[in-house]
Amino acid sequence: MARFKKEGSKELPAISTSSMPDIIFLMLCFFMMTTSTREVTLKVRIKAPEATEVQKLEKKALVSYIYIGPPTQTKLGTESRIQLNDSFRTIGDIAEFIFTEREARNEVDRQMLTTSLKVDKEVKMGVVTDVKQELRNVGAFKINYSTRKRAPKSNG
Repeated sequence: MARFKKEGSKELPAISTSSMPDIIFLMLCFFMMTTSTREVTLKVRIKAPEATEVQKLEKKALVSYIYIGPPTQTKLGTESRIQLNDSFRTIGDIAEFIFTEREARNEVDRQMLTTSLKVDKEVKMGVVTDVKQELRNVGAFKINYSTRKRAPKSNG
């Protein structure tokens, strides 16, 4: 009778990695398509007020944002600050900001430029009124207030 020789243990075959680049490429494409980049780093705290009648802006590419709220870093104080792009500014800098935003757009789109105010709900209206007055002075009459949609009240 023939003897069967048992060798200790056989090695398992190696896992094929030939499809690994395809999988990585597909994952990369998925993450690039689903993530969005934030253009501005918020340096002020914004907890938007709630509203019942909310409309979405149609062309977000034609919107310039002005952020007003207390600084996120406590060492900068608790008074409301104005943030234009990535830096704190004063009311006097709003005119330059609006002119820069207009120059960055096509001449046709300049008339449709909207200024959106993202304001913390605890900010005093005096600061908002000063910002609105400065926007009027430079001819930026299309102003939008960013809010959160209020959840409907449930009866019960």
